[in-house]
Amino acid sequence: MEMLNWIQELFGKYGYNVLFFGLLLEFIALPFPGETTMAFAGYLSYTGRLDFMILIIVAFFGTTIGMTITYFIGLKAGMPFIQRYGRWFLFSPAKLEKTQRWFERYGSGLITIGYFIPGVRHFTGYFSGIIALPFRKFALYAYGGALFWVILFLGIGRLFGPQWTAVFHLFEAYAPWIVLAAVLLAAMILVYRFRFSRRVKTLSIVGTVKESSEER
Repeated sequence: MEMLNWIQELFGKYGYNVLFFGLLLEFIALPFPGETTMAFAGYLSYTGRLDFMILIIVAFFGTTIGMTITYFIGLKAGMPFIQRYGRWFLFSPAKLEKTQRWFERYGSGLITIGYFIPGVRHFTGYFSGIIALPFRKFALYAYGGALFWVILFLGIGRLFGPQWTAVFHLFEAYAPWIVLAAVLLAAMILVYRFRFSRRVKTLSIVGTVKESSEER
């Protein structure tokens, strides 16, 4: 409750700027309760005090600008800089090793999935730069994941209103599994649609060939 009171006071004083600068600083790895703040901001839009679309835009740009800054820090400074000065960004050797293990396991997809993994999302930008991941590929995963992340947590507050805290804590506990299930479901739908479109195209070609043969 103390945290929510603090967040509410910040919104009362600074409005949308809380979300933009808070998320930007969080992705530079400074302590800020980004997900809680987004869910609460969504609740404020439910009450009519904030505009939901403006919240999405502000949160998206705060997140992506923060991620992009960390990418270029990692790209330009490299691993020696992070190892030497990482503690100033709360980037401990243990967290670096954890992020590296996750990257080895999930590849570039971790940039998207990492938004939902505490202790990982803050460092995927740095590590993407350190391994010199092409910026276009980084942006595809980082910006797409950011949009999904901010809409989801803002949506919790917007859709569930006064009950947002219960839903938020439930989702927070199972977020990686929920996101993984959603990704698998989306992949299955895409595969089905691709196969269905190919089947329709094949049947159309067969029908055309058959009609041409009959005319002859």
